[in-house]
Amino acid sequence: MKSKSIIYGVSLGPGDPDLISLKGLKVLQEANKIYYPGSLFKNGVKSSYSLSILKHYNLNETKFEGFYLEMDLERVKVNNLYDVTFEKIKKDYENGLKIAIVSEGDLNTFSSFSYLLEKIKKENFNVKLIPGITSYALAASENLEPLCLQNEKLIILPRVQTEEELEEALTHFDTVVLMKIKSVMNVINKVLSKGNYSIYYSEKLGTPNQFLSSNLKEINQRDIPYFSLITIKK
Repeated sequence: MKSKSIIYGVSLGPGDPDLISLKGLKVLQEANKIYYPGSLFKNGVKSSYSLSILKHYNLNETKFEGFYLEMDLERVKVNNLYDVTFEKIKKDYENGLKIAIVSEGDLNTFSSFSYLLEKIKKENFNVKLIPGITSYALAASENLEPLCLQNEKLIILPRVQTEEELEEALTHFDTVVLMKIKSVMNVINKVLSKGNYSIYYSEKLGTPNQFLSSNLKEINQRDIPYFSLITIKK
Protein backbone atom coordinates (compact mmCIF):
# COMPACT_ATOMS: atom_id res chain seq x y z
CA MET A 1 0.00 0.00 0.00
CA LYS A 2 1.26 3.47 -0.86
CA SER A 3 0.96 6.22 1.75
CA LYS A 4 -1.14 8.40 -0.54
CA SER A 5 -3.85 5.74 -0.95
CA ILE A 6 -7.31 7.00 -0.02
CA ILE A 7 -10.93 6.13 -0.74
CA TYR A 8 -13.60 8.82 -0.92
CA GLY A 9 -17.33 8.23 -0.84
CA VAL A 10 -18.81 11.07 -2.89
CA SER A 11 -22.48 12.05 -2.89
CA LEU A 12 -23.73 13.35 -6.25
CA GLY A 13 -27.08 14.76 -5.13
CA PRO A 14 -30.52 13.74 -6.40
CA GLY A 15 -30.17 14.48 -10.09
CA ASP A 16 -29.25 18.08 -10.83
CA PRO A 17 -25.48 17.93 -11.45
CA ASP A 18 -25.08 21.39 -9.91
CA LEU A 19 -26.20 20.04 -6.53
CA ILE A 20 -22.91 18.24 -5.85
CA SER A 21 -20.75 19.88 -3.17
CA LEU A 22 -17.63 21.78 -4.18
CA LYS A 23 -15.60 19.32 -2.12
CA GLY A 24 -17.17 16.35 -3.89
CA LEU A 25 -16.49 17.77 -7.34
CA LYS A 26 -12.88 18.53 -6.43
CA VAL A 27 -12.37 14.92 -5.32
CA LEU A 28 -13.80 13.61 -8.61
CA GLN A 29 -11.49 15.88 -10.59
CA GLU A 30 -8.44 14.65 -8.67
CA ALA A 31 -9.35 10.95 -8.41
CA ASN A 32 -7.42 8.28 -10.30
CA LYS A 33 -10.43 5.95 -10.40
CA ILE A 34 -14.17 6.57 -10.05
CA TYR A 35 -16.54 3.72 -9.23
CA TYR A 36 -20.24 4.22 -9.87
CA PRO A 37 -23.32 2.01 -9.27
CA GLY A 38 -25.96 1.02 -11.78
CA SER A 39 -28.77 -1.45 -12.38
CA LEU A 40 -28.70 -4.60 -14.49
CA PHE A 41 -32.13 -5.60 -15.74
CA LYS A 42 -33.36 -9.10 -16.63
CA ASN A 43 -33.17 -8.33 -20.35
CA GLY A 44 -29.46 -7.52 -20.00
CA VAL A 45 -29.88 -3.74 -20.27
CA LYS A 46 -27.65 -1.65 -18.01
CA SER A 47 -28.63 1.74 -16.59
CA SER A 48 -26.89 4.09 -14.20
CA TYR A 49 -28.42 7.23 -12.71
CA SER A 50 -25.03 8.07 -11.15
CA LEU A 51 -23.28 7.83 -14.51
CA SER A 52 -25.81 10.21 -16.08
CA ILE A 53 -24.82 12.79 -13.44
CA LEU A 54 -21.08 12.12 -13.71
CA LYS A 55 -21.12 12.81 -17.44
CA HIS A 56 -21.85 16.51 -16.76
CA TYR A 57 -18.49 17.17 -15.07
CA ASN A 58 -16.13 16.87 -18.07
CA LEU A 59 -14.11 14.17 -16.31
CA ASN A 60 -11.76 11.71 -17.96
CA GLU A 61 -14.17 8.81 -18.53
CA THR A 62 -11.35 6.30 -18.75
CA LYS A 63 -11.28 6.61 -14.94
CA PHE A 64 -14.87 5.32 -14.69
CA GLU A 65 -15.62 1.80 -13.44
CA GLY A 66 -19.26 0.73 -13.19
CA PHE A 67 -20.70 -1.98 -10.96
CA TYR A 68 -24.20 -2.95 -12.02
CA LEU A 69 -26.54 -4.46 -9.45
CA GLU A 70 -28.91 -7.26 -10.41
CA MET A 71 -31.50 -7.25 -7.64
CA ASP A 72 -32.94 -10.48 -6.30
CA LEU A 73 -34.86 -11.25 -3.10
CA GLU A 74 -32.03 -13.32 -1.60
CA ARG A 75 -29.47 -10.64 -2.60
CA VAL A 76 -27.00 -13.40 -3.52
CA LYS A 77 -26.02 -11.85 -6.86
CA VAL A 78 -25.82 -8.37 -5.33
CA ASN A 79 -23.59 -9.52 -2.48
CA ASN A 80 -21.33 -11.35 -4.92
CA LEU A 81 -21.01 -8.19 -6.98
CA TYR A 82 -20.03 -6.17 -3.91
CA ASP A 83 -17.32 -8.75 -3.20
CA VAL A 84 -15.97 -8.57 -6.75
CA THR A 85 -16.12 -4.76 -6.81
CA PHE A 86 -14.35 -4.47 -3.48
CA GLU A 87 -11.51 -6.69 -4.68
CA LYS A 88 -10.98 -4.23 -7.56
CA ILE A 89 -11.07 -1.29 -5.15
CA LYS A 90 -8.64 -3.08 -2.83
CA LYS A 91 -6.19 -3.62 -5.70
CA ASP A 92 -6.41 0.05 -6.69
CA TYR A 93 -5.85 1.07 -3.08
CA GLU A 94 -2.79 -1.16 -2.75
CA ASN A 95 -1.44 0.44 -5.94
CA GLY A 96 -1.58 3.87 -4.28
CA LEU A 97 -4.56 5.30 -6.16
CA LYS A 98 -6.93 8.03 -5.05
CA ILE A 99 -10.32 6.34 -5.40
CA ALA A 100 -13.81 7.83 -5.48
CA ILE A 101 -16.98 5.77 -5.08
CA VAL A 102 -20.05 7.79 -5.97
CA SER A 103 -23.70 7.57 -5.09
CA GLU A 104 -26.73 9.53 -6.25
CA GLY A 105 -28.45 11.48 -3.48
CA ASP A 106 -26.68 11.18 -0.14
CA LEU A 107 -24.37 8.20 0.25
CA ASN A 108 -25.54 7.62 3.84
CA THR A 109 -29.21 7.30 2.87
CA PHE A 110 -30.39 4.02 1.24
CA SER A 111 -27.11 3.82 -0.68
CA SER A 112 -25.26 0.85 -2.15
CA PHE A 113 -22.07 2.55 -1.01
CA SER A 114 -22.76 1.52 2.60
CA TYR A 115 -22.22 -2.16 1.73
CA LEU A 116 -18.81 -1.36 0.30
CA LEU A 117 -18.03 0.84 3.30
CA GLU A 118 -18.41 -2.18 5.60
CA LYS A 119 -15.65 -3.97 3.68
CA ILE A 120 -13.44 -0.87 3.53
CA LYS A 121 -13.63 -0.38 7.30
CA LYS A 122 -12.74 -4.02 7.98
CA GLU A 123 -9.48 -3.45 6.10
CA ASN A 124 -8.81 -0.22 8.03
CA PHE A 125 -8.30 1.63 4.74
CA ASN A 126 -8.06 5.41 4.75
CA VAL A 127 -11.61 6.51 3.86
CA LYS A 128 -13.54 9.78 3.95
CA LEU A 129 -17.19 10.43 3.16
CA ILE A 130 -18.69 13.53 1.54
CA PRO A 131 -22.42 13.90 2.29
CA GLY A 132 -24.95 15.19 -0.19
CA ILE A 133 -28.44 16.53 -0.77
CA THR A 134 -31.21 13.95 -0.48
CA SER A 135 -34.15 13.66 -2.84
CA TYR A 136 -36.61 14.54 -0.08
CA ALA A 137 -34.65 17.71 0.75
CA LEU A 138 -34.80 18.77 -2.90
CA ALA A 139 -38.49 17.85 -3.02
CA ALA A 140 -39.20 20.23 -0.15
CA SER A 141 -37.38 23.02 -1.98
CA GLU A 142 -39.06 22.38 -5.33
CA ASN A 143 -42.51 22.24 -3.72
CA LEU A 144 -41.78 25.34 -1.61
CA GLU A 145 -42.83 23.43 1.50
CA PRO A 146 -40.55 23.11 4.56
CA LEU A 147 -40.14 19.60 5.93
CA CYS A 148 -40.41 20.68 9.58
CA LEU A 149 -40.97 23.75 11.73
CA GLN A 150 -40.26 24.27 15.45
CA ASN A 151 -41.07 21.03 17.29
CA GLU A 152 -42.60 19.14 14.36
CA LYS A 153 -41.49 15.55 13.88
CA LEU A 154 -40.37 13.91 10.64
CA ILE A 155 -40.24 10.24 9.62
CA ILE A 156 -38.92 8.61 6.44
CA LEU A 157 -40.48 5.31 5.38
CA PRO A 158 -39.17 3.21 2.49
CA ARG A 159 -41.61 0.84 0.77
CA VAL A 160 -44.34 1.11 3.41
CA GLN A 161 -45.94 -2.34 3.63
CA THR A 162 -49.31 -1.94 5.38
CA GLU A 163 -52.05 0.60 5.92
CA GLU A 164 -51.53 0.25 9.67
CA GLU A 165 -47.85 1.17 9.38
CA LEU A 166 -48.60 4.32 7.41
CA GLU A 167 -51.56 5.31 9.60
CA GLU A 168 -49.41 4.97 12.72
CA ALA A 169 -46.74 7.21 11.19
CA LEU A 170 -49.33 9.83 10.27
CA THR A 171 -50.68 9.73 13.82
CA HIS A 172 -47.34 10.32 15.51
CA PHE A 173 -45.46 12.47 12.99
CA ASP A 174 -46.21 15.83 11.38
CA THR A 175 -44.38 15.07 8.13
CA VAL A 176 -44.09 11.64 6.55
CA VAL A 177 -41.75 11.06 3.60
CA LEU A 178 -42.47 7.92 1.59
CA MET A 179 -39.67 6.56 -0.58
CA LYS A 180 -39.53 3.52 -2.88
CA ILE A 181 -43.25 3.91 -3.52
CA LYS A 182 -43.67 2.26 -6.94
CA SER A 183 -44.77 -1.16 -5.65
CA VAL A 184 -46.86 0.07 -2.70
CA MET A 185 -49.11 2.73 -4.22
CA ASN A 186 -52.19 0.65 -3.39
CA VAL A 187 -51.40 0.94 0.33
CA ILE A 188 -50.68 4.66 0.05
CA ASN A 189 -53.89 5.34 -1.89
CA LYS A 190 -56.08 3.54 0.65
CA VAL A 191 -54.70 5.56 3.56
CA LEU A 192 -54.72 8.93 1.80
CA SER A 193 -58.34 8.44 0.73
CA LYS A 194 -59.37 8.24 4.40
CA GLY A 195 -58.01 11.58 5.62
CA ASN A 196 -57.41 15.22 4.82
CA TYR A 197 -53.70 15.50 4.06
CA SER A 198 -51.45 17.77 2.03
CA ILE A 199 -49.42 15.63 -0.36
CA TYR A 200 -46.45 16.50 -2.52
CA TYR A 201 -45.45 13.97 -5.15
CA SER A 202 -42.05 14.33 -6.83
CA GLU A 203 -40.35 12.23 -9.49
CA LYS A 204 -36.97 12.41 -11.24
CA LEU A 205 -36.02 15.46 -9.21
CA GLY A 206 -33.33 17.72 -10.60
CA THR A 207 -33.59 16.27 -14.12
CA PRO A 208 -35.23 17.64 -17.28
CA ASN A 209 -38.03 15.09 -16.65
CA GLN A 210 -38.84 16.35 -13.16
CA PHE A 211 -42.55 16.18 -12.33
CA LEU A 212 -44.40 17.53 -9.28
CA SER A 213 -48.03 17.16 -8.26
CA SER A 214 -50.35 17.48 -5.27
CA ASN A 215 -53.26 15.86 -7.08
CA LEU A 216 -53.65 12.21 -6.11
CA LYS A 217 -55.78 11.40 -9.16
CA GLU A 218 -53.14 12.84 -11.47
CA ILE A 219 -50.40 10.95 -9.63
CA ASN A 220 -52.19 7.63 -10.05
CA GLN A 221 -52.41 8.12 -13.80
CA ARG A 222 -48.62 8.09 -14.04
CA ASP A 223 -46.22 5.23 -14.50
CA ILE A 224 -44.46 5.68 -11.15
CA PRO A 225 -40.65 5.44 -11.58
CA TYR A 226 -38.18 4.20 -8.97
CA PHE A 227 -36.89 7.74 -8.46
CA SER A 228 -40.06 9.15 -6.95
CA LEU A 229 -41.39 9.99 -3.50
CA ILE A 230 -44.38 11.41 -1.69
CA THR A 231 -44.26 13.87 1.20
CA ILE A 232 -47.39 13.94 3.38
CA LYS A 233 -48.18 16.70 5.85
CA LYS A 234 -51.07 16.88 8.28
